[in-house]
Amino acid sequence: MNAAARFVGTAGRVVSTAPRVLLAAAMVLGVPAATAAAQGVEAGAEVEASVRAFPADPLFPGQQTAALSPSVVLSPDFELEWSDRRWRLVGEGFARLDAHDGRRSHVDIRELGVSYFGDRFTAFAGVGQVFWGVNEVRHLVDVVNQVDGVEDLDGEDKLGQPMVSLTLESDWAVLDLYYLPYFRERTFPDHDARLRGSLPIDGDPRYPNGGGRWDGGVAARAFRTFGAVDLGLSYFGGTSREPAFEVVVAEGGQPRARPRYDRIDQWGTDLQWTGERTLLKLEAMTRGGHGDRLYAASGGIEYTLYQVLGSDGDLGLLSEITFDSRGEGAPSTLFEHDLFLGGRWALNDPSDTSVLGGPLIDLSTGEVLAVFEAERRLGSAWRLSLDGRLFWNTDPSSRIHGIHRDGFLALSLVRYF
Repeated sequence: MNAAARFVGTAGRVVSTAPRVLLAAAMVLGVPAATAAAQGVEAGAEVEASVRAFPADPLFPGQQTAALSPSVVLSPDFELEWSDRRWRLVGEGFARLDAHDGRRSHVDIRELGVSYFGDRFTAFAGVGQVFWGVNEVRHLVDVVNQVDGVEDLDGEDKLGQPMVSLTLESDWAVLDLYYLPYFRERTFPDHDARLRGSLPIDGDPRYPNGGGRWDGGVAARAFRTFGAVDLGLSYFGGTSREPAFEVVVAEGGQPRARPRYDRIDQWGTDLQWTGERTLLKLEAMTRGGHGDRLYAASGGIEYTLYQVLGSDGDLGLLSEITFDSRGEGAPSTLFEHDLFLGGRWALNDPSDTSVLGGPLIDLSTGEVLAVFEAERRLGSAWRLSLDGRLFWNTDPSSRIHGIHRDGFLALSLVRYF
């Protein structure tokens, strides 16, 4: 089946669920859709044309050999607010068609839900996006949404998560409570695609604790500001968003990596201190459910030099270090004992030009993942960006070695409507 056919099939399955998701959201919150007058609708869309360039040939036989891999993205969104300003309906969709990776051609509902704003609370039901954390590189405490793994290596692109949430505001803190009725599996590159790793990913995951996709979860986070300090405390109980992998032999004798999703409990904290030029950041968590309880912490410093060399531009110097104790039974990660050294240059010009980059260095093996991101607006309706992910000095026994020849540069042009 070619990429276009897979895209159409996926689109049909995802879009057909949208009315049911919206109806469930309306029923939970009792939206007065038939009687309340809508104040107005804001709608827009982004259309992106992108091409990835792979400088090196693939490592494994059967992988795609194209040096250039184009794709297109459509991301529509809307927001409707009722005249009493208590009710709001929001939606954001995502669809990518990729020339060479059938699984990267996919459709997702990033957001589709209804919010009610009370005097000191907010209720939401539907499909949503939640972000926890303060770090630039490693987001240890960010566990509500599943990673959209076909989009990038950094884990910052997330699938929409069905949820019911309640935010309570008090004089001492803001408390967010979540019920997550449905689990979404992580997306992975196709068996013949670049960035797939040393083994193709099997499409039939295992849930050793039972329940599967409908084994619901809960999450909570309390947040408070103490002067220059922002403090968050969080809890998650449910199916791990990070899969471990088991090697299985598929039909035909081909070994594959089968995802295994464990039930976990995770406690976390995120902390940020803001000074005139300095940000100090820390994320830490402990998690049970993968065998021995694991502990991880990641933090660092961002120091900003304003108006560098007499220009309007600001240069932020970044440093983050990660420690992760996970053992043999836990999901593997590219970030265990790593140091990131980089910078963020914001030109503060009318085009909002910015550049971020630096190496992520494994302190145990010396492996290096170089990260580069640059973007610039072209007028009021266009944006041009260039991203890079490149590898050096990889260890043949490490997870990253399986993709070390899949480093790429990606050029994207976005049109806003």
